[in-house]
Amino acid sequence: MKAMRHTQYGPPTVVSLQDVPQPVPKDDEVLIRVHATTVNRTDSGFRSAEYVVSRLFSGLLRPKYTILGSEFAGEVVAIGKSVTQFRPGDKVFGFNDETFGGHAEYMVTPAHGAIATLPEGCTYQTAAPICEGAHYALNNVRAANVQPDQHVLVYGATGAIGSAAVQLIKQRGAHVTAVCATPNVALVASLGADVVVDYLREDFLQTDQRFDFIFDAVGKSSFGACKPLLKARGVYISTELGKGGENIFLALTTPLFSQKRLLFPIPTIRQEDVLFLKSLVETGAFRPIIDRSYPLSDLVAAYQYVETGQKIGNVVIDVIPR
Repeated sequence: MKAMRHTQYGPPTVVSLQDVPQPVPKDDEVLIRVHATTVNRTDSGFRSAEYVVSRLFSGLLRPKYTILGSEFAGEVVAIGKSVTQFRPGDKVFGFNDETFGGHAEYMVTPAHGAIATLPEGCTYQTAAPICEGAHYALNNVRAANVQPDQHVLVYGATGAIGSAAVQLIKQRGAHVTAVCATPNVALVASLGADVVVDYLREDFLQTDQRFDFIFDAVGKSSFGACKPLLKARGVYISTELGKGGENIFLALTTPLFSQKRLLFPIPTIRQEDVLFLKSLVETGAFRPIIDRSYPLSDLVAAYQYVETGQKIGNVVIDVIPR
């Protein structure tokens, strides 16, 4: 089968199209013919190993799993002998950031993992980007315990995580102030944001509004800068480690010494989470934003675009041409 593979850490150019053996499902796995996948921050982070800590999971000197692609959508073509919840012919989508595999014509994934049948009305291309950004956002929204009528600020509301966060927070009945650039104000408003701040025209830090939760979905602010905007028991979460890794330290100390807290939840995803996101898609409460798509053979170009930091929502990879 064809797969985009890397055998060393580094820039997008370490990835190349290769012929590799088709995987065989274990007893508890399903074999999926991949129709669509994505390139996202998870894939980029594990390929580059920019954060050295990722090597503890992916291999210290060289990658343990050479075919990335954490998100996938495709058709089940074979199942392990102990699998009962899926059968060949099922159209499925999901997320696998443990063994990956989506950047190939076929992949295997645990049947009990983060996988479900496609939401009604979705194509493979619209289902593939459901999980990555949304599960990060969902973990943080849950950690902050967002409640109806609270006021929440989302900084970086146009990425895969930020655009999902706006919708998930609105789904909980909270008021959302979203920060983005001028060209994307209308898009972010269409996601349900109550107030949209154009950071090219005004500094969101100068607002008089105070927030129960500030979520930095791009990791470009800091707890110190945002702390004055938090209410007395407000919570700040960033998707990045912060300057000098300060967010790890602050996550340990602020709950002990301050009413205003920084949290740094470790993201997880289960099948129940995928089913929850599926239900939101089917009811119209969540839709993943798609920026553009590339064929599998242009994966290097897709990585290069994603790593400009300019993408809006998600970048989809068509493994099987539409």
